[in-house]
Amino acid sequence: MKLTLTAVLAAVAALVIANMLGTAVAEAPTTSTLRTVSVEGVGTQPIAQNADAATATGVYRQAMAAAVTDGQAKAEFLTGKVGAALGAAQTVTEDGGEIECSSGGEEGWEPYKGEQPDFGSARNAGQVLSTTAAPNTTSAPSRSAGAVKRTSAKRHHRHKRPVAKKATAAGCKLTAQVSLAFIMG
Repeated sequence: MKLTLTAVLAAVAALVIANMLGTAVAEAPTTSTLRTVSVEGVGTQPIAQNADAATATGVYRQAMAAAVTDGQAKAEFLTGKVGAALGAAQTVTEDGGEIECSSGGEEGWEPYKGEQPDFGSARNAGQVLSTTAAPNTTSAPSRSAGAVKRTSAKRHHRHKRPVAKKATAAGCKLTAQVSLAFIMG
């Protein structure tokens, strides 16, 4: 009788322990991988060449909002192409911005003269870019000592009226970049 009672108590204890372990396993978090889509959004806004800090920061924030909209549109496009739905944004990262000024003059660019907005601390933050090409360093070919100089008959040129160049003001644009990651449903 004592042996049977001990066996029953051992079986009951084993069942209680197994039940506790089963509950713990069922309540343990699962590690399913979420499908995500990551994109880069870009937004551009015009900015005055001599903008003050408050104006420049306001324009930068408008450009960041446009960059988020651009990134969301890209993410929607990509998820649609793979047959998924776009879920909530998981991460949004400010990637900084830049200001670029150009003019219609011969040089093609003008420096930005205003105050810088708060571009944050992104890897390329606060760059002021120009659209200038490298200066032309090629020169006319030199004539060697034994070269024959050719002359042509005198040409008659029509005198053209001088044409006034249009004065063009510098146009500046501020570009902001953001990185976004969304859940795909």
